[in-house]
Amino acid sequence: MAKQFLQGNKALAETAIRSGCRIFFGYPITPSSEIPEYYAAQPKERKVTFIQAETEVSAFNMVAGAVAAGRRAMTATSGPGFSLGQEAMSYMTAAGLPAVIVDVMRPGPADGEILASQGDYFQVTKGGGHGDYNVIVLAPYSVQEACDLTRKAFELAEKHGNPVVVLSDSTIAKMCESVELPEEISYKVPTFSGALTGCKDKRHVITTCGDGAAQWEKFNLNLQERFAKIREEEQKWDAVQVEDADVVMVSFGSVARVALETVEIAREHGLKVGLLRPITLWPFPEKAFAGLDGKKFFVVELNAGQMVQDVKLSVKNKDDVSYYGRFGGFTPTPLELYEEICKRYGKGASK
Repeated sequence: MAKQFLQGNKALAETAIRSGCRIFFGYPITPSSEIPEYYAAQPKERKVTFIQAETEVSAFNMVAGAVAAGRRAMTATSGPGFSLGQEAMSYMTAAGLPAVIVDVMRPGPADGEILASQGDYFQVTKGGGHGDYNVIVLAPYSVQEACDLTRKAFELAEKHGNPVVVLSDSTIAKMCESVELPEEISYKVPTFSGALTGCKDKRHVITTCGDGAAQWEKFNLNLQERFAKIREEEQKWDAVQVEDADVVMVSFGSVARVALETVEIAREHGLKVGLLRPITLWPFPEKAFAGLDGKKFFVVELNAGQMVQDVKLSVKNKDDVSYYGRFGGFTPTPLELYEEICKRYGKGASK
């Protein structure tokens, strides 16, 4: 298929439509607004439904309703909107609803800025709603990967009966790159076995509340079995020259693009630096760190050091892990990161 030169948000939206997601509920918020705009502009013959909700709370719950009826549905938002939707995330996870949510991150706290940030890591990966629950989180680092992971998100959501978040940021959302869009697919309705179809011979109950401690503990134990299966099967990452590296950079999303160039600069100067890029932020790819004992880990994030906590939990010696971050919409340059590596590790990086 011929490649197209598309903006990240528009490429993601077109991929979702081609993946059978013809229902979109949303409330506009920068830097995700091109996604609902793209849905709203579709011609009638594509049979796409777009509804602008009155708030993000409404949009998330509208998605829950459509998905419960067996349709692929989606919303897109940014950090403040995702915060408002987290009660619905807890409910959708308990109900086993395969919803897909796009979070295009921007700096915070509060309203913050509308540039690139990764400050939503905690609220997306740790579960900001109440209770013990997890959602699958996919973190693309390019427009092409945003397309690929958007299609994957619907597949994973229905495979595991669990919400999936595609975690983008302002850089990926606004940049234009050459992409190969997927073929348009036809899909069966309903899309998963637990859908409420109204058929008399098919009774299904969606449960989000308990009937006593014993029943709700059993319910939670079943949820933990689901999450354990996801942890075992769905950890994804990319590794670049980590085998012989003395220093392994760990970055996700758009800043991983910078880190990749930093590896090239370091190698040109004789420093053995590699890159480990988590693609799933939940489940966090703990398996990626197996066999990397004794190396130094240099975690670069556009936040105050959120993913660094998961890195420390994944390595044998947490003292081998250091962090470097930028705030407010600043993205470090490859040379900036290279100089920071030299400052911290000196000649030890080039053994």
